[in-house]
Amino acid sequence: MASRRPAPRCLLPLLLLLGDLGHSSELTFTMEPSDVVAVEDHPLKLQCQVEGLEPISKSWRKNGELLLDSQHVSLLVNGSIYIRKFHKLLDDGSSDEGEYDCTAQNRLGLVVSRKAKVQVATLSLFHVQPQSMVVEEGGVARFQCQIHGLPEPLIIWLKNRRPLEAGDDRFTLLPTGVLQITQVGEADSGIYHCVAANSANTRHSQEASLTVQGSRTNVYKEPAILVGPENLTLTVHQTAVLECVATGNPRPIVSWSRLDGRPIGVEGIQVLGTGNLMISDLSVQHSGIYVCAANKPGTRVRRTAQGRLVVQAPAKFVQYPQSISRPVGTTAIFNCLAQGEPIPQLTWLKNGEILAPSGHIKLKNNNNTLTINGISPEDEAIYQCIAENDAGSTQASARLTVLWAEGLPGPPRDVKTTALSATAIQVSWSKPLQNTRDVIGYVLHIRKTADPVEMEYQEAVSKSTLQQVVTDLQASTSYTFHIKAYTSRGASKPSETAVTNTLGEVPAVPALFIKVLNSTAIQVAWESSIKLGQHEGFKLYYRRIHGAHFTGPVLLPRNVTSYNITHLDPMIAYEVKLLAFNCHGDGNSTVRFVTLRDATERSVLNTPCDCLKEEHSSKTSTTGIIIGTHIGVTCIIFCVLFLVFGYRGRLLICKHVEDGLATPQAPSRAQRNPQGLVINGGVGRAREEFTANRKMADINELERLFPASLPNEHQHKGITSTNISPISEEQPSLTCQNSAFPLDELVVTREPRATFETVVQCSLDCPESNVKQLSFTVTKDNSSGTAE
Repeated sequence: MASRRPAPRCLLPLLLLLGDLGHSSELTFTMEPSDVVAVEDHPLKLQCQVEGLEPISKSWRKNGELLLDSQHVSLLVNGSIYIRKFHKLLDDGSSDEGEYDCTAQNRLGLVVSRKAKVQVATLSLFHVQPQSMVVEEGGVARFQCQIHGLPEPLIIWLKNRRPLEAGDDRFTLLPTGVLQITQVGEADSGIYHCVAANSANTRHSQEASLTVQGSRTNVYKEPAILVGPENLTLTVHQTAVLECVATGNPRPIVSWSRLDGRPIGVEGIQVLGTGNLMISDLSVQHSGIYVCAANKPGTRVRRTAQGRLVVQAPAKFVQYPQSISRPVGTTAIFNCLAQGEPIPQLTWLKNGEILAPSGHIKLKNNNNTLTINGISPEDEAIYQCIAENDAGSTQASARLTVLWAEGLPGPPRDVKTTALSATAIQVSWSKPLQNTRDVIGYVLHIRKTADPVEMEYQEAVSKSTLQQVVTDLQASTSYTFHIKAYTSRGASKPSETAVTNTLGEVPAVPALFIKVLNSTAIQVAWESSIKLGQHEGFKLYYRRIHGAHFTGPVLLPRNVTSYNITHLDPMIAYEVKLLAFNCHGDGNSTVRFVTLRDATERSVLNTPCDCLKEEHSSKTSTTGIIIGTHIGVTCIIFCVLFLVFGYRGRLLICKHVEDGLATPQAPSRAQRNPQGLVINGGVGRAREEFTANRKMADINELERLFPASLPNEHQHKGITSTNISPISEEQPSLTCQNSAFPLDELVVTREPRATFETVVQCSLDCPESNVKQLSFTVTKDNSSGTAE
């Protein structure tokens, strides 16, 4: 999709009109109704004050229904509402309880106040009453009263029908209706009960007795938590009391922490009694799981209990919507951002009525943004953002003023579109019927038909041009167009829309890869990505290089990304071609060349061992086994001769004989130094003649056994062993000169190779050479059974 283009210079005067006028809404509330608890049969007054452009009319609604003046309800001149006697249940079955809001209206629009929840004061019966108990001296006693009421009732405790002494630190009275008595003594025995009172009523609980028995003892008792903290859900600025009653001997130490590891803090934190935690002026940051721990003094022995505290916060605006003025046909945007716990839900009103999204009205970002596209005089109104959650609601308003100038041109006519290619569409139109003299240009509005209105972009066109080619579009995509005519005073209404599809295009060139599988097969692979565009499948062709015709096409579906081509000639190079196609035709192809000759050579060089075949051969060819055994013995003899010649080479180095071909003398044991080096010393002529004759005999024997491995020129220059391999193009050889061929280790192995073939290997350690193994191949002739 094409990027947005900058507005033309000729529209700059118009853009100056599109800015905010900076004024606030002309109708706002200075006082809104608040949540209240009413008393049965008592009067109730709800306040509502508003300011703005007079005249202003006010009205009240209960649960969304308009309230009228009656003997029971009166609308005051200052905008307040007065209920003479509040009743939870009226004679007609209705109730004065509900949600009340105030509306105010003038010629600019209508606004609605926040909703005020009105409830009647109540006080239920006790659902938890104090129970009699017997406590050991020095222990802990606990009585509890629970009762529901609106407003929250005040609970006090009496002992023997008299108020408890406030100065005794052993008595802890929690706001939740709990009485705790620590270090109980005989004087604490008596009758206890509670009294709960609010504006609705006063109630007395049943009486409970406290009996103290026994005497203080030093018997050890494990720490234990009798009562742990409860889960609480409160609102900001309220007070939370988390109870924790622990017993044990010695008396356990009670501590508090947060499960998430964050510090509890000190501001607003107070410990009641021996371990109850009270948090005043709650905030959202106080939410979390609190852990009460009873710790045995001087040890790590502890018992824990935990409770969750949830702090809710009513909705509060972080960003208010601002009043704006916009010319006809432009776009108006209102932003509204609220925070709270839980997260507030946002609702938009237009002149007091819920605003639902429509063709040109869009709500996005979780209703944080209200967008009105192509505004008209009917969109002029007061818009309100209502933020609500379980803790409360609030509202903010802003006004939209639609600017309309006389003498604006009519909408452009006869909008026509023509698809030129896969990326271009031509749009043409006719001039408006009226007021065309002041037209300074046209603006073409473009968007994908499937996209929302706010995704459109514009292209400016001079007034002398009645057509425009829109480029950089996507192939096979539907686009929607409309045009506006602009003057220095504003824009015309939009023309009728035109919808057109761009032409399709053939797919792009696929990326092609070829892998040689063996000497007669290759694998062709490619990537099927969105870069190819819309495609239905692939066509694959291949042929011998310089061949007249391709083999193919091989048609492959779009989800296939590889194909194996087999039964190829290993000595021929091939040309492979791949292309993608769709309903619009074939795309450009990708061509690759491949030869299988290297794979053929590798397969010959790396012919795998057919172990089963060799095993069968070893079992069925007795002659081959006998020949292999003889050759193995011959190889051992050959290696022993190498050992002898190696020691003679060392003698030549140590004696510094200039003639490298002279026969070395075998040193005696007495002629070696401790490091094993040969020292100067002669040997008798008889010894030299014997050694020379022995050398010639050895060489003759080697020539008789392996005539191909010892050329004539080597009969007087040490030994050269050539690795005989019938399939290797290069014959690597190992040459150890007389003066540098010490054989420190010689290992002889025998390995079967094929049905009529035996390989004898000699492994050796030659420090002056990288070659570590000599191999000799013995092949049995099928007809004669001889070895060569």
